[in-house]
Amino acid sequence: MGLFDVNNIFSLSHDPAAFLEASLQTFHCQYQENPVYREWCQLTGADPAKCKTLVSIPSLPISFFKSREVVSGQFQPEVVFESSGTTQQLTSRHLVKELALYRRSFLEAFCLFYGKVTEWCVLGLLPSYLERQHSSLVMMVDELIRASGHPDSGFYLYDHQQLSDVLQQQETKGQKTLLIGVTFALLDFAASHPQQLIHTVVMETGGMKGRRKELTRTEVHRLLTEGLGVTSVHSEYGMTELLSQAYSTGEGRFVCPPWMKVLVRDEEDPFVVKETGRGILQVIDLANRYSVSFIATEDVGQVFEDGSFEVWGRLDNSDIRGCSQLVV
Repeated sequence: MGLFDVNNIFSLSHDPAAFLEASLQTFHCQYQENPVYREWCQLTGADPAKCKTLVSIPSLPISFFKSREVVSGQFQPEVVFESSGTTQQLTSRHLVKELALYRRSFLEAFCLFYGKVTEWCVLGLLPSYLERQHSSLVMMVDELIRASGHPDSGFYLYDHQQLSDVLQQQETKGQKTLLIGVTFALLDFAASHPQQLIHTVVMETGGMKGRRKELTRTEVHRLLTEGLGVTSVHSEYGMTELLSQAYSTGEGRFVCPPWMKVLVRDEEDPFVVKETGRGILQVIDLANRYSVSFIATEDVGQVFEDGSFEVWGRLDNSDIRGCSQLVV
């Protein structure tokens, strides 16, 4: 089991048997190498010998990333990603052994959903990498900007007029453009610079709590489609504690890359886990080889028969976390 090579996950197709095999190999490695995860498995009474299905593999509550070092094996992390939050809050810390693994995960996922990044002009409504070096989202967008090679790709959080000018230049050229940002920043831009975008994909990454009045996804997407003239709003689902992302090309229905899967657990009984249905989402992220690949989130939603999923919100008692506090 210890010889399992995490790079093999990127050759997975959407084959349930292959995903199950890779998940079980990862589970046994992490049970042996990750003391925090092993302790949790033992506390929940899980017997590794009896874990034969995806729903039988224990998921570690995401809150452990706030209080413990969740690592598999011993290593000096190349980077530590930290969630955003207020000064009163404990933030999650994800110790990343190899940045190359994270880069490969998000670049291959982007390519799966959107084609070669070199075909895009990437515009970020986010703080620059120099301002938020511990944000996994900002690093991902920074890398996409660099990988695109487009001279106008960049961060435009603090200059809406320049962003508007660049968007219109790309529209005139018919250049495929990705405008990616935290939700409230996109809403502010759409309100101050309404326009008609045809060749641009608008992608929101979440982030409303503590910034402005809470809006439903439907309300957010309506304001963005009306303000920016797009027919649909894309979304990215990721978090500090993961190394993979799911994407929605509209209507809030997310699809995972082949090395990631979302399950659902019952809100009343956390030991009841299913592959489809409504409840609290659990994520299997096989790229998380050196921390933990099986995470119980605090997100409520629904998983559909085809493996896609929706996110409706967070449990009432969970903290304001993630990119909702990214821009302060």
